[in-house]
Amino acid sequence: MKITAQDVKRLREVTGVGMMDCKRALQETEGDFDAAIDQLRKKGQKVAAKRADRDANEGLIVTASSDDNKTCIMAEVNCETDFVARNEDFQQFANELATLILREHPADREAFLALPFQAGRTAGEALTDATGKIGEKIDVRRFTSLTSDGGEIVAYIHPGARLGVLVDVSGNGDIQQAGRDVAMQAAALNPVALNTDEVSDDLKEKEMEIARESARNEGKPEHIIDNIAKGKLKRYYKDNVLIEQPFVKDASMTVKEMLKQADATVDRFVRYALGG
Repeated sequence: MKITAQDVKRLREVTGVGMMDCKRALQETEGDFDAAIDQLRKKGQKVAAKRADRDANEGLIVTASSDDNKTCIMAEVNCETDFVARNEDFQQFANELATLILREHPADREAFLALPFQAGRTAGEALTDATGKIGEKIDVRRFTSLTSDGGEIVAYIHPGARLGVLVDVSGNGDIQQAGRDVAMQAAALNPVALNTDEVSDDLKEKEMEIARESARNEGKPEHIIDNIAKGKLKRYYKDNVLIEQPFVKDASMTVKEMLKQADATVDRFVRYALGG
């Protein structure tokens, strides 16, 4: 497979590794981008974890909440250019679609497209109409709905509306503030799971294997490889599991400790990155 200069540049931007090393990794993995990242990690080279904007389409992340904040939806409404995404008409249309999803709770995208929307048109027909009016493809790529059993759903849209987070939070403290703090944390640091129990076995084993291979490449004795890998997995949790991460507003405590002080509990979260 031919490796282009653009492929190498993209891998360098994501990983922070030198151009030649990136080119070599892509060649050795036959152009498989994710495999190339893993290979660079196994060699102990610097890899940035933040890849939220990789291959992103344009558009907006929008939310709509019930009056009691018990239910909230989040949707990704897409267009082709950032110029259209900044257009007030497009933004109003995206928010009207979010309100429709909140009101009707469609089970999936197909059900959403069939919903009656405006002037006797379905949501799907309205998207087609908007495409013709604006001159770009307009679509709803995905949406999700959360309803809290004993608390509230806090919605956070990062400035620019390219990132959004919903957090299901409960407790006796200021749960709106605690939920917003957690949502901003999730937006900034892109955790893979809420807690360690939610990290998949496949991901755990992948991280263990990366750590083992890295230790072997460093010449560590085989009988201590697994212990080294377990230690690195714990560090991985601190970087990538939401409640284990250092709290962005006060790194002297973890998110778990912040929530305890706030007398709040987070049961789940959903994070959308545009095009992610």
